Amino acid sequence: MKLTKLMIAAVAALSVAFTSCGGKKSTTIWQSDDKVRAVATSTMVADMVKVIGGDQVEVTGLMDPTVDPHGYDQTFEDTAAINSADVVFYSGLHLEGRMQDSLEKRASKGEKVYAVTDAIPHEYIIQEEGGHDPHVWGDPEIWTYTVNEVVKGLSAADAANAADFKARGEAYRAELLELKKWATARAQEVPEGQRVMVTSHDAFAYFGNAFGFKVKGLQGISSDDQAGLGAANQLVSFIKENKLKMIFPESSVNDKGIKAVANEAGVAVSEVHLFSDACGTPGDIAEINGESYDKGTYIGMIKHNVNTVVEGLK
Repeated sequence: MKLTKLMIAAVAALSVAFTSCGGKKSTTIWQSDDKVRAVATSTMVADMVKVIGGDQVEVTGLMDPTVDPHGYDQTFEDTAAINSADVVFYSGLHLEGRMQDSLEKRASKGEKVYAVTDAIPHEYIIQEEGGHDPHVWGDPEIWTYTVNEVVKGLSAADAANAADFKARGEAYRAELLELKKWATARAQEVPEGQRVMVTSHDAFAYFGNAFGFKVKGLQGISSDDQAGLGAANQLVSFIKENKLKMIFPESSVNDKGIKAVANEAGVAVSEVHLFSDACGTPGDIAEINGESYDKGTYIGMIKHNVNTVVEGLK
């Protein structure tokens, strides 16, 4: 027992031995010595930092496409990456529930740590019982505001390249607004009365508001929430009342519950999972209706979700 405690203490000591943001660099974590070293939590945030940072920034993403940010536990490797970074970005609104307190403490001490959702006007944030809905990326237009925080954070870490970060940020913002137009037109292919989505957890309110879908989730806003029998029965009734022909599982949530509901309601479950709290795997290219996109990017994530829902409901 004493040996185990000593080993744990030694590993913990090593993890805090790195200095805070902008301090000592770890050659085992980073590949380059002449780029800004940025850490990002979720895959959506990491993708944006990569786009805006370009070749001037090396990005380490803490979460992979299979990770559920709501219940993510920070590892010693994550702590080492954060401590040796020049700048850190996270989503905020308690998406990274178990990490947010420590990240906020770092920011309060003057470290270059940024919650990208801080840039979103308050009136666009959906208020739910017990807190805010953090799934803002469901609406690409709302997500454009987070560009501001990434540009600000990268510019603070590397003022010499601030103009480049701003230019790439504005170009990316324009891409996201075009994505919103594309997705809105695609959603209109589903007759208005059929625009009803049932998903594994309540992660698509912004998506539904953006594109005109009524949305119900089996679990609450956090996928850590457990759906009781009453909630499952209510969802079965909702599916039958709306005469749905398909409901949708999610890539980062166990689909056992949604399949049980589908079985009880007598409805099909989509063979294609939606991306709710994480993008897909980088390099997984989809080709649909004459266009291709990488599911591992935010733009590819939204296109994948829109195409999956539209094809499943129309």
